[in-house]
Amino acid sequence: MASIVQDTINAISLGSLYALVALGIALIFGIMNLINFAHAQIIMLAGYTTLALSQVPWPVLVFAPIAVAVVCAVAMERVAFRPVRGADASTLLITSFAVSYLLQNVVTLTLQSTSRAVQLPAIVTQSFVVGNVVIQKLDVMIIVTTVVCFVALAAFLTRTSLGVQMRAAADDFEMARLLGVRANAVISAAFAISGILAGIVALVFVSQTGEVTPSMAVGLTLLGFVATVVGGMGSAPAAAVGGFLLGVVTVLLEVFLPNQLQPYRDAFVFAAVIVILLVRPQGLLRVGGTVRA
Repeated sequence: MASIVQDTINAISLGSLYALVALGIALIFGIMNLINFAHAQIIMLAGYTTLALSQVPWPVLVFAPIAVAVVCAVAMERVAFRPVRGADASTLLITSFAVSYLLQNVVTLTLQSTSRAVQLPAIVTQSFVVGNVVIQKLDVMIIVTTVVCFVALAAFLTRTSLGVQMRAAADDFEMARLLGVRANAVISAAFAISGILAGIVALVFVSQTGEVTPSMAVGLTLLGFVATVVGGMGSAPAAAVGGFLLGVVTVLLEVFLPNQLQPYRDAFVFAAVIVILLVRPQGLLRVGGTVRA
């Protein structure tokens, strides 16, 4: 029973991380039909901010990386994506890759490609015992943070004027513009929110790994994209469901795979994703616009 509880906590924690990444990707895709692979570099820049400020008081350590991620995300939209907003999907995708590789290579040339250890508060590595289960405080923090983010985002999208405009734009962007929705404000807000999520992901991921590298978030963002596809592109809740499912599948494989097959865990994860998409090519949750996208 203790092992089952421990594995469940691990699955929810990992799924929460994937869900946060997928949520940031889904927000941008829902409005712009843009798969922003440069989201990884926003996480990376926030991670290096955490490294630079690792010795400052914890409120600054928490909020500064998020602020940097928001500024980078909004600037990225203004400089790179706004000029090509009316282009087709392939142009937006190429632009996304170009921005991603540009930022990664700039950081590599400036700060080198070697990993750098990050000294974090002691609470990150502490744990507590409930019965026979040892629970990492970081896992609890990740789960609670994810729940707070989802509740806050849901409240924003349903109870604020800008949030309602974002939902309308995600449903039918051209019609929303004809009805008076300001495209620049809505898209900038979406990138700002994705920046907040990227900053939170950076804090969580750096806390888990204890290091930063220029390519630290590339694999994580790829898994977030996979989670978005599995859940159903075009919907933030669907992306979150996909993230949690991906985390559960990953932990289950880690538990049940024989030791000799453990190095191939990710291959089994992607095989499971292929099976899901063969059965449900539109994703687990069918949402408006998915087939068109």
